[in-house]
Amino acid sequence: MISVALIFPGQGAQYVGMGKEFYDSSSPAREVFDRADQVLKNGLRDVIFNGPAEKLTATAYCQPGIFTFSMAALKALEAHPKYKNYTVKFTAGLSLGEYSALAAAGNLSFEDTLRLVERRSALMEEATKMNKGSMAAIIGFDKDKLVEICQKTGAEVANFNSPKQIVITGHAAKVEEACKLIKEAGAKTVIPLDVSGAFHSSLMKPAAEKFVDVLETVAIRPSTVSAVSNVDGRSSQDPEVIRRKLAEQITSSVQWVETIQHIASQGVTDFIEIGPGKVLAGLIKRTDPTLRVFNIEKPADIELFP
Repeated sequence: MISVALIFPGQGAQYVGMGKEFYDSSSPAREVFDRADQVLKNGLRDVIFNGPAEKLTATAYCQPGIFTFSMAALKALEAHPKYKNYTVKFTAGLSLGEYSALAAAGNLSFEDTLRLVERRSALMEEATKMNKGSMAAIIGFDKDKLVEICQKTGAEVANFNSPKQIVITGHAAKVEEACKLIKEAGAKTVIPLDVSGAFHSSLMKPAAEKFVDVLETVAIRPSTVSAVSNVDGRSSQDPEVIRRKLAEQITSSVQWVETIQHIASQGVTDFIEIGPGKVLAGLIKRTDPTLRVFNIEKPADIELFP
């Protein structure tokens, strides 16, 4: 048996038509899309498959859409005979992807996770309207220097994506000032991100506070698979710890480098990225080139799977 970690993408990976091939070719995948439609009752499946793109990127559809596609692709993969050769030791996901990871590990039911994702995205959208925030990706710059500049300007770190890619967040003026100083200090690339607010920052505190009550409404179960938290790059099977970290995740930095390094330190060197895009594969390769990543985005990917 080969030990693997399943990893799941976050917001921004969505595109119109994602998952349609799975829907047409896999009955387990079809059941996931149909169940999502029954739970949310907002025409999610039709928007995922047919758009328009502006509607798919809207709060009510984007995050639930990515989660649903990821779970459908996972079910299609699990139904394939060759999957029996693999043992899942860890799951992890980038931001929104952590919810896919918890559902895949068995800590949360599909229905409860879908409702959490829908509510989380709505609360985060509310928070963006309360404070004008922004985000920027910094490529090719020293982590310690970046943290120092953020502390100086009041900007915050949203994502430690790879050793050479860090995303900063916070009040728009503070992020702008931090970007200016980072450029002056020799950063290779600074890219302002086209986002609606300052995700994974203290500006999301109103969303995090309301989400605490939402989390109390769902059952979280222990599992034999370890879902790794974005908050600290570690896993727990204590339902209350998982609940607390999910609330903290909204305002905390995403520790993706820590997550990958922790999984690798436990002897797992094979990762399967499930869902739209190949962003996580790129980040992992830049974190540790010795790790192997396989992508499952279309039915053909499963056939090519070793």
